[in-house]
Amino acid sequence: MKVVSRLLLAAAAALALVPGVAGAAAAVQGDKEVARVTSFGGACPNCELSGRKLAGAHFLGANFSGAALVGSDLRQAHFLGSTFAGADLSRADLSDSEIVGANFAGANLSNARLRSTEARGVTFAGANLTNADLSSMEATGANFAKSSLRGASLRSAELHGAVISRADARGADFRDAELIGANMVGGQFDKASFRSAELTGAALVGSSFADADFKDASLARANIAGVDLSRARGLAQEQVDEACGDSRTRLPGRLIAKPCAGGFRFIMHPMTPPAPPAPPAPPAPPAPVAQRW
Repeated sequence: MKVVSRLLLAAAAALALVPGVAGAAAAVQGDKEVARVTSFGGACPNCELSGRKLAGAHFLGANFSGAALVGSDLRQAHFLGSTFAGADLSRADLSDSEIVGANFAGANLSNARLRSTEARGVTFAGANLTNADLSSMEATGANFAKSSLRGASLRSAELHGAVISRADARGADFRDAELIGANMVGGQFDKASFRSAELTGAALVGSSFADADFKDASLARANIAGVDLSRARGLAQEQVDEACGDSRTRLPGRLIAKPCAGGFRFIMHPMTPPAPPAPPAPPAPPAPVAQRW
């Protein structure tokens, strides 16, 4: 039978039981230490876990919607099919974590660290990732639609097929990032850096790039229809020759973009997130004991 527990602050003199927590919540070291082998399942909406040391924890199909984990240590944690929609993870450290099929829609991840995190098929739609460190993140098929990435670092991130449409990524760092087949339609990328970034097959339609830096970036088969690049920096004709645009495309100087044949030529198929892991089966009941009369 699954152990049920609720975490409370050590200052309240208890490590009580959290709904759906399975596994070891063993020794409490110091004020806010939680065992690295802790596993979380079930629901704990609006839980207060700010400042907790949860490095290496497993969140398996857990619901932490609206929970507070401000400044918590979640390094090398595993988030599998879990929901943190609307949760406050500002200043939290999720470096080197594994996030698969999880939902962080509308979450506050401002100033959070997600460096070298695996985030395949994860939803960050509408999330606040202002000034977050997402460098070297592997986020294939992740959804950042309508999110705030202002001042965020996505340097060397793998964002193949990611959805960054209508996102506010002004001043973001995409240097050396792989944005192959990314959907960047209708976004704000003013003053962002795309130096040496890979934008092959990306859709930039209708986005703004004032003062954005494209030096040595690859735009092979990128769709820049309706894009205002007139104030972009670092663009050369050989880069633009690999992309396609339309009559609304604005480029700096005398650069010219060839028209896209038949209008839009890229079809974006968002990645289907992996199914969450199945909960463990309950143990079999004990065999009946024969009684003698």
